Amino acid sequence: MPVTSTPAQPIILDGDPGHDDAINFLLALISPEFQVLGLTTVFGNVGLDHTTRNALIVRELSGMDVPIFAGADRPLVRGRISAEAVHGDSGMDGPDLPTPTRGAEAGHAAHFIIDTVRARSGEVTLVPTGPLTNLALAFRLAPDIVPLIRQVVWMGGSTDTGNWTPAAEFNALADPHAAQIVFTSGVPLTMFGLNVTHQAIAHPARVAAFRALGTRMGEFAAVLLEFFAEHHRERYGWDGGALHDPMTVAWLLRPDLFVSRSMHVEMDLTAGPSAGRTVADVWNVTGQPKNAEVVTGVDADGFFALLVERLGRYP
Repeated sequence: MPVTSTPAQPIILDGDPGHDDAINFLLALISPEFQVLGLTTVFGNVGLDHTTRNALIVRELSGMDVPIFAGADRPLVRGRISAEAVHGDSGMDGPDLPTPTRGAEAGHAAHFIIDTVRARSGEVTLVPTGPLTNLALAFRLAPDIVPLIRQVVWMGGSTDTGNWTPAAEFNALADPHAAQIVFTSGVPLTMFGLNVTHQAIAHPARVAAFRALGTRMGEFAAVLLEFFAEHHRERYGWDGGALHDPMTVAWLLRPDLFVSRSMHVEMDLTAGPSAGRTVADVWNVTGQPKNAEVVTGVDADGFFALLVERLGRYP
């Protein structure tokens, strides 16, 4: 019998690159399981001008021809926060970064998301790895697209402690009102919070595996991760950085590497010390409908092996 191949899954990657966003984009772009319809950018780790430039750089390094659309440059309600202390002034400090030879497309990321989802009803997976502002804008501008989305896979939040405040993870805190819109929309949603991403640390031996590839991309990844490790050593005393964002695409590729459970999650929109917290009802004490699949565990060795194997496909 003839061998039938599984059609590539259409995805849109939305992020604020960012060291770990860059690795996530590169992972998706090299994986034949995906048809990357576009990259969309949002404020976050640094301002929108820098996150968009970094996405352009990643596209240049990948050699892939995908459109890039810039999106929201600020949160829906609150003031903007940023994370230069973690990612450097450029948002991708560490390696020598090339100058992009091509710019972003005309139009806003939210409109690109709306148009693409409408054109491919039921097919598109959205993979946001920054504040959820672009998705929230799309959902508010065109609520008809929500039931047309295959799923949303987000890196953000936490079932336990935060990293930007004692209670809040950065992506959630950066625009909690946008996150609340997405979590209450009814869209199929998977959440990768700090509770799982902090289980996968890019310690020196894991960084060395990228460098051992002996390729331009392997060296780029190693230098990225070495810079990213500096903040984690100072903040947590770890010997490497937590590789948050690539878990989203890795889960789409290898769900067997992860453990998850369904639960109700909502945002703390108060102005107090818990502002921006993802309030996860781990034990279903409220009895509210479960609106998210929350990832709770990862095979860290398998995760890093997947990253090295896929990035090793680049020349």
